[in-house]
Amino acid sequence: MRFMFVGDSMTIGRAGDYTWRYRMWQHLSSTLAGPHRIVGPRSELYEGSDAYADPGFPEHARRHLAGWGEGWQHMAPLIGPAAREGRADVLLVSLGLIDLGFYTDADQTAVNVRRFVAAAREARPGIRMVLLPVIPNVRAEKDAPFAAEVARFNELLAKAVADLTTAASPILLAARPSGYDIHQDTYDGTHPNASGEHRLAGEFAAVLHQAWGIGGPYRPAPQPR
Repeated sequence: MRFMFVGDSMTIGRAGDYTWRYRMWQHLSSTLAGPHRIVGPRSELYEGSDAYADPGFPEHARRHLAGWGEGWQHMAPLIGPAAREGRADVLLVSLGLIDLGFYTDADQTAVNVRRFVAAAREARPGIRMVLLPVIPNVRAEKDAPFAAEVARFNELLAKAVADLTTAASPILLAARPSGYDIHQDTYDGTHPNASGEHRLAGEFAAVLHQAWGIGGPYRPAPQPR
């Protein structure tokens, strides 16, 4: 089974981060009985850094399709080639905040979600996807129109999942991770710190386990000293 992490700055991480990708790799490695692989065309952190918090994070597990400042509109044309080359079976996707903040409104962003899904399926007809809704960041606390766009997009994302999921290529909508607090689980009101990484990974892990029987309950692994 081949997993691909797709996301923006919350997923790629920066120098010194573990990343929620790392937490998911640990989880999958400890709970999957069968062979599996992390795939994707990239492996670096922001600005090309390879300074992960755990230098023992193996190169083969660092693979992803994520980029700082990249959203649904950027990933829609990239996902087909990436999924085809990596022979991805499951996409774990966290996108949307950067779109709404800088590029597209809720309706336009939802169109790009559908473009993304179509492209992924054209490349891999039986691909499965778990999509995380946008978690409002600190900007949403003071910018009411932006907060409204986030809420509207999350509604449109839920509709897209309901419209597009099929038996052959199911799509699941994750929830905002339980207890996620941008003042406690991020280092700047947007990007996850260690506790935020665990909460994000835990949500993806819960959806995979509860809906598809993949893996098991999420239990944070002890970190190297």
